[in-house]
Amino acid sequence: MMPGVCIGSSLAASANGGSCGAVTIVNSDVRLLCKIPMNSVIIGPSLRRQELLRLHPTSSSRTRRMSSRVRATWPFRSNGKEMDVNIERSEAANEDILIFFFQLDLETQIQYALNMEQYEAAQQLRNKLDEVEAEIIKQREAKRGSRKSEAQDKAINLLRLRADMQKAIEDENYAVAAELRDEISKLEAEILAASAKALAYENIQYAFRLGQRVRHKKFGYRAVICGMDPVCCESSSWMQIAHVDKLLQGRNQPFYQVLVDVRADPNLLVAYVAEENLLANEQPDMDRFDHPYASFLFYGMDTAGDFIPIKQLREKYNKPRHEVPVDTSDGDAGGNL
Repeated sequence: MMPGVCIGSSLAASANGGSCGAVTIVNSDVRLLCKIPMNSVIIGPSLRRQELLRLHPTSSSRTRRMSSRVRATWPFRSNGKEMDVNIERSEAANEDILIFFFQLDLETQIQYALNMEQYEAAQQLRNKLDEVEAEIIKQREAKRGSRKSEAQDKAINLLRLRADMQKAIEDENYAVAAELRDEISKLEAEILAASAKALAYENIQYAFRLGQRVRHKKFGYRAVICGMDPVCCESSSWMQIAHVDKLLQGRNQPFYQVLVDVRADPNLLVAYVAEENLLANEQPDMDRFDHPYASFLFYGMDTAGDFIPIKQLREKYNKPRHEVPVDTSDGDAGGNL
């Protein structure tokens, strides 16, 4: 069996707790991948496969971990009420990262097949990777909501309602025409709101960047940015548990996937945090940061203590590489870079 298949199978088997559309991608696409008959194709070792199996254990051990989280909470008192740090723990964000690992592993398997001159296997893997990437883009758009499509659909519906109202007037059916007029007024307001959201979605400005070290404003833990969305893309049930609508800026603000230092909380792992709940470090943070995903997502640290995202991660979010500013006031700064 191919190493890439093993990774996908392990992801699919352990993805039964997530809430985002990406889980469906793994479950369906990996089953298709497993149908490819390649028992004797790629026999080379896969470091990423072994590491992923270690990082994402089976569903039974995952259930035990989740039950332990219920008992070991991290309370935070706000306005006389205790808050639990785990309310921002996101299975969907974790699944998104693991799917990203799955893509990286497929790319590794393709290159290995080419190196071994197994061109037919490489082409099959390439086709599979294309399918997975296309479905991920499709699901991501559905999860975030295509604001442009929403506005366009409402505009088409508006034209239909106006035609129906005109016909009702011509038939002297004024009661129906009045009802249609009210529907048109309501739809026009919705179109205006959808258009405004689409504009904001496209022109969003993020306060934080990939690889940046941050601190949670309420819970105080140290974290590293590894993903971002222009608005909250979690399920309605997650947003309710996380009290998203009680935030000052609500759900219509950037949300970040963050890796939480395992020394602060070994169970939280990946959190999904609103921009208003994150703080940038005023001084470079060069202290040790431990997380099992860090070596997959980042090359290492820069001179300011932030992490350098790998090329594939920057491409995923269409972000340029961040260059650390040179301190010209220090004569030795150039030699330290």
